[in-house]
Amino acid sequence: MSIDQPARTFRIGQIVPSSNTTMETEIPAMLRRMEAGGGTRFTFHSSRMRMKRVTKDELVAMDRDSDRCALELSDARVDVVGYACLVAIMSMGHGYHRESQQRLHRRTVENGAPTPVVTSAGALVDGLRALGAKKIALIAPYMKPLTQVVVDYIEAEGVEVLDRVALEIEDNLAVGARDPLALIDIYRRLNLANCDALVLSACVQMPSLEAIAIVEKSVGIPVLSSAVATTFRMLEELDLPTAVPAAGALLSGAYSSRPARAADAAA
Repeated sequence: MSIDQPARTFRIGQIVPSSNTTMETEIPAMLRRMEAGGGTRFTFHSSRMRMKRVTKDELVAMDRDSDRCALELSDARVDVVGYACLVAIMSMGHGYHRESQQRLHRRTVENGAPTPVVTSAGALVDGLRALGAKKIALIAPYMKPLTQVVVDYIEAEGVEVLDRVALEIEDNLAVGARDPLALIDIYRRLNLANCDALVLSACVQMPSLEAIAIVEKSVGIPVLSSAVATTFRMLEELDLPTAVPAAGALLSGAYSSRPARAADAAA
């Protein structure tokens, strides 16, 4: 980068559950790796929705706050908004990520600051499609009934979940406090035969970034997380390269979700 060409700065907005401690850690960590290449800088801005326990009732109540959060972030004129709670979206019914993204985008338009909106639920679906994954396995921290909700949602989008591990942790702070490297042992409980990809964390609160590249090298198939997929889609919306070091195949720069999303919109 020339001394006469200052780095371009992008404002990253996130709508996060009040007890989430991971998305404001992992997404900045990935984007800071991009900054090391020069030419691009990021600032990070959040608005919070109240949620302490990962239960259906708290998730529904929390989602009602997302409109307020989108307005607050658009006041700051962020360049993209990420809704950082996968299971809140998926628990609202199949395909709800499309409705949520459109509604929250309308809030920003009404506020005079049109902003693209990405949901972690939609990002995971888009990321799997970009990889061409038809059959997957996943790890989730949720109780078994909510994990089944996630499985059903993904399968309704045309991706078969061949195996899953549910860690059954209801306290969201406890989820965020987990050691990401523990996933290196946990994934071995899964049968990965015939899987096209492994979702190492189907939850944006469960840390996994440090384990992604390690597990991917071991299993020989793409390994991703909800946070990785959200970063991928944010970068696409910003028209930036989707290449982040040591963050798995989806962020290798080799994939695009645009063809699949265009086909989805036309359907």
